[in-house]
Amino acid sequence: MRLRSPFLTVFALALLAVFSAALLVGCSSGPDFERPDKPKATGYTPESLAPQTSSTAGPGGAAQSFVPEKDIPGEWWTLFQSSQLDTLIKESLQANPDVDAAQAALRQARENFYAQQGGLFPTLTANGSGQHQLASPASQGQAGVGTMFSVSAASLNISYSPDVFGGVRRQVESKEATAEFQRFQLEATYLTLTSNVVVAAINLASLQAQIDATKGIIAILNNSLTVVRRQFDLGGASRADVLAQEAALTQTQATLPPLQKQLAQQRNQLMRLVGRSPDQDRGESFELAKLKLPQDLPLSLPSQLVEQRPDVRAAEAQLHAASADVGVAVANQMPQFTITGMLGFTSGGIASLLVPGAGVWSIGLGIAQTVFDGAKLDHQRKAAIAAYERAAAQYRGTVLSAFQDVANALRALQSDADTLRAQVAAEQTAAASLRLSEEQYRLGAVNYLILLNAQQTYQTAVINRLKAQAARYTDTAALFQALGGGWWNRTDVDPKSMGKPGVFALPPVQDIKLPRAGH
Repeated sequence: MRLRSPFLTVFALALLAVFSAALLVGCSSGPDFERPDKPKATGYTPESLAPQTSSTAGPGGAAQSFVPEKDIPGEWWTLFQSSQLDTLIKESLQANPDVDAAQAALRQARENFYAQQGGLFPTLTANGSGQHQLASPASQGQAGVGTMFSVSAASLNISYSPDVFGGVRRQVESKEATAEFQRFQLEATYLTLTSNVVVAAINLASLQAQIDATKGIIAILNNSLTVVRRQFDLGGASRADVLAQEAALTQTQATLPPLQKQLAQQRNQLMRLVGRSPDQDRGESFELAKLKLPQDLPLSLPSQLVEQRPDVRAAEAQLHAASADVGVAVANQMPQFTITGMLGFTSGGIASLLVPGAGVWSIGLGIAQTVFDGAKLDHQRKAAIAAYERAAAQYRGTVLSAFQDVANALRALQSDADTLRAQVAAEQTAAASLRLSEEQYRLGAVNYLILLNAQQTYQTAVINRLKAQAARYTDTAALFQALGGGWWNRTDVDPKSMGKPGVFALPPVQDIKLPRAGH
């Protein structure tokens, strides 16, 4: 019966701790987090935008309509209807190291959250010791032969800090919000990566088209040089005309290497995005004429945008964590309670460890309150409040930047559609003018300067038209990115990155390394 009492006492102590925690579960320190109010704005521009862009003939010339509250597909890039683009994005999502880093950051944050949850539970430790020693009577001023004896002990120790003022729960809340921040950082990584791959593909198509157009213009200038030289031989042109045509040709030829350099650098960037080194380029190519321009574009309300944008959601999670940290700082200023208990055995040897009378036990309750610390804890509380105010200001700034991104994309879509329409007309006029000038120059009806001006005008018009075509595709990608990219319609998070809480675990066997012989 003497051994049952300690067991009952420790068991009662554990029940008391749990009961105390249950009673105090509603007590917490600091402010309860409230999500920021959704914006009251109903649009992104001071005036109403036209519901549809202008259109023109040729690649990238279709009219685009804005459909309010239209949902965004998770794989929005498939709207460009390029199987090669789809393949590259799939490869990038699997091989890009930035995605792997974001998944690992989320796993780390989730594990830290689960680790912090452990602070809500008691800690139980097992202890054992054995000692064999010689006691000398001389240490007590006596003569005689020393006595050999052994002492063995085994015990279970329990320690629990009741979360009276909710400080631990606020720490758990902060860690959970930090994990949520990493969750949306992952979504932002996916969104940025997919958008960059789309834009890189469009830029490749645009640069290749500009190179091809420049080569075509060089051929035209070569033909014109042949005509001018023939006219010079016949006395119908001056040496200055020949030199001017040669200069125009060489100047145009000089524009080719920079375009080729940009193309190579763009390909290197694309390789980086898909997780390859530059030497692993497989020669993927894109043509503007083969990319379909999406015609029905989503346009989310501002109140929806704050739910859709990963950066806004990440900023909100940071605000939540900062709010919880205020509660932690307040709780640290309150009294700290600890409950400890020990149940075990001690005897003169292992054989007698479990005999009656060998049992020992103890229980204890501790309370600590900081009386003087040079206002350290108070300043930490004020610092936590300042951190919350900073996070609130950063959240508002992130929301404003999100609105700006959407407004810029909408403006670009409208403006660049008009620009392309004007550039197509300018190219058609320049082409007709060049043909007429070439014919009239052959007949001697105009001087060489008119022909040279027509050539330069046509060259500029062709390049500007190609750039305007590419801009409409990149504008579309920018709008999908600005609206959040439809992450809610796909699964980006690796289930392993979410982890799961545990109760009892030992280190993995493979992580335990024993010393080898001779080392």
